Amino acid sequence: MTPSQWLAIPAFALALGASSLASAQDTTLKAVTDPSFVPFEMMDQDSGEMVGFDMDILHEIADRAGFQVDLNTMDFNGIIPAVQTGNVDLAIAGITITDERQEIVDFSDPYYDSGLRILVSDGSDIDSLDDLEGKRVATKIGSTSYDYLQKNLGDDAEITPYPGSSDMYMALMGGSADAVFYDAPNVGYFAQTKGKGKVKTAGPLYEGQQYGIAFAKGSQWVEPANKALKAMHEDGTYDEIHEKWFGAAPDAK
Repeated sequence: MTPSQWLAIPAFALALGASSLASAQDTTLKAVTDPSFVPFEMMDQDSGEMVGFDMDILHEIADRAGFQVDLNTMDFNGIIPAVQTGNVDLAIAGITITDERQEIVDFSDPYYDSGLRILVSDGSDIDSLDDLEGKRVATKIGSTSYDYLQKNLGDDAEITPYPGSSDMYMALMGGSADAVFYDAPNVGYFAQTKGKGKVKTAGPLYEGQQYGIAFAKGSQWVEPANKALKAMHEDGTYDEIHEKWFGAAPDAK
């Protein structure tokens, strides 16, 4: 073997290694979210891009785990089926981790602790789930809040599921619903922004929940995402993102 052949071997190996690294970094995962779950995900009217707590979490995880994101939107009701069938690689949309969902998709470690809350008009005396008996209650199609209402109120209330969170808030503001029952952070954000002075949150937090990123079953990206999320907690990045959208994280209070 000539000296030039000896030199060619490490050069070839180096090129091959660089090619493999570039390939890993160029991996693009198809992701989906629901654009109506404010402030977790929403359309920025100026830039035309999706922004929010979930978006910041997703992009930070993607950067650390080594993949690109091809993000699209759809109604929440179709998100889990899209991941289950493999039409998308992952979904992030304030998705509550449940036993039923874990049978058909894989979840990351929880990245947000939540629950369900009542929202009513400012002058309402509704203050608990029991007070919703005989009332018109708006919630969201395909959500755990709808399942919770069906289980705990059933026929004792007029439960109407809406396709988007803005629809159920409009129903409350317009007088066609007596209350909204939905995810606490979304309800609280609405009460402090568009609904300020007109609506208020009421009662305790119901059914503690945790949000996770949904991946297709057997996805190789669950572990890298979990490692990235753990590192974000350890170095304070998670707390910075939480404070940006909700104020200080619970464990910092």
